[in-house]
Amino acid sequence: MVRIRKMTDADVDAVAAIRVAGWRAAYRGLVPRTYLDAMDPVADAARHRARRATPGSPSVDLVATASDEVVGWACFGPYREDDLPAPAGELYALYVRPALIGTGVGRSLCAAAMEGARERGDARMALWVLKDNARARRFYGRAGFVPDGAETTDPMDGVPVTEVRYVREPLRAR
Repeated sequence: MVRIRKMTDADVDAVAAIRVAGWRAAYRGLVPRTYLDAMDPVADAARHRARRATPGSPSVDLVATASDEVVGWACFGPYREDDLPAPAGELYALYVRPALIGTGVGRSLCAAAMEGARERGDARMALWVLKDNARARRFYGRAGFVPDGAETTDPMDGVPVTEVRYVREPLRAR
């Protein structure tokens, strides 16, 4: 059985390992291999610790656990841009141990993040997903998110990678 709870400092190393493994599994062929190979769970954990130590950070980290082991992570908070009507939240990240994709862990994390954003008073939630990541786009579509036409392209190791924005509104229980 999967349980969702707030992330603790003791979870940081497991979350970093899941995030790096998630990137390598989900973005193989979509992001330059050199970028994925350079990802380091130790460095990622250090960034998580620094972010968590920042006073007043508005982001919320959730973990999914099974048998007291961290198997997934989601992070959400206020939308970072000003091009959506307020109040808006953003799902910054959602990763599941690759072997557990399709088992409901991601759905549970996504639902908990949306509930947390709704409780904060957000009327809508946005997220950015790689344009060519068909699996993730289907996942978010099933969760009620729809692409709204916004796109951004950033270079990763010199290769342009495009993300599309998905939005779910109104943000209420389905």
